[in-house]
Amino acid sequence: MQTGTLPPLRPLIVVPCLNEARHIGPLIRQFAGAAARLGGTLVVVDGGSTDATRDIVRREAAGAREVHLIDNPARIQSAGINRAVARFGADATHLVRVDAHCAYPERFCEILLEEARATGAASVVVTMEAQGTGIIQRAIAAAQNAPVGNGGSKHRNATAGEYVDHGHHALIAIDAFDAVGGYDAGFAHNEDAEFDHRLALAGHRIWLSGRVAVTYFPRSDAPRLARQYFNHGSGRARNMLKHRMRPKVRQAAVIAVLPAVAAAALAPAVPVFALPGGLWAAFCAAMAASLAAKGRDPALLVAAPMAMVMHLAWSAGFWATLLRARATVAPSPA
Repeated sequence: MQTGTLPPLRPLIVVPCLNEARHIGPLIRQFAGAAARLGGTLVVVDGGSTDATRDIVRREAAGAREVHLIDNPARIQSAGINRAVARFGADATHLVRVDAHCAYPERFCEILLEEARATGAASVVVTMEAQGTGIIQRAIAAAQNAPVGNGGSKHRNATAGEYVDHGHHALIAIDAFDAVGGYDAGFAHNEDAEFDHRLALAGHRIWLSGRVAVTYFPRSDAPRLARQYFNHGSGRARNMLKHRMRPKVRQAAVIAVLPAVAAAALAPAVPVFALPGGLWAAFCAAMAASLAAKGRDPALLVAAPMAMVMHLAWSAGFWATLLRARATVAPSPA
């Protein structure tokens, strides 16, 4: 009986970024070390930063041959990651995606590679926990960690490890990434869910890790939160249109928010039209009250209006994209 060692798994660690001077330095130091330990490569893909991001990357990369800075003319993450894989992927077995708005535990890359080896999955995704400072960001984080903000998504809740259809992207086998054509570079948002749909159609499996998670730092004010969730809703609509997908129940509930709010405008004439919007507002308020009670923190009551901003913006983005797509469809000939 012959025995032998398994071939090494080498990561290509990609950090897409734009104006991330506040966060990029520690990330470079952490993942440059991981790349050196594992014989991998770290690539920062910059979308045209106007702050000190590029200078920080160059300074951290000085003398570290495994660290590279490349440009992302398209400015969006999906295109930037594709660009990094096309240029550096030939020397790697797995892509590790790193978000500049997150904090990562030690041995993050090692654990992902171990799980990929043990499960045989083409993709290993991770759970996320939001954290914030200050009243607004803490309230946003609390909402995003709770069903009121995440709808019970598996990758936003603790798990012992399981196969899923989607999760927060962390590791993808390069051969599987190439086989399905990488990310759709036309997607500025929801590109991960769109990719996961194609990955599953190609027969690959996605493993949600129970060993490692990331900490996410959400937006810290309502206007930026609204823009982010408008874009998320728009991306989800594009995904559903592209693949002719039906929304899940939790998605359908948020899609209904904008119509419910619009219907409330007719309440002076027909009072019952206020009921859907009123029930939604009451649900958000009840969830925030529960969060405040459990956390013994009255400031978390602010999670109610923040959750409403998230829902309404997501719904608006979804409907704007859906209606725009319907309006641009050419009529069939008579």
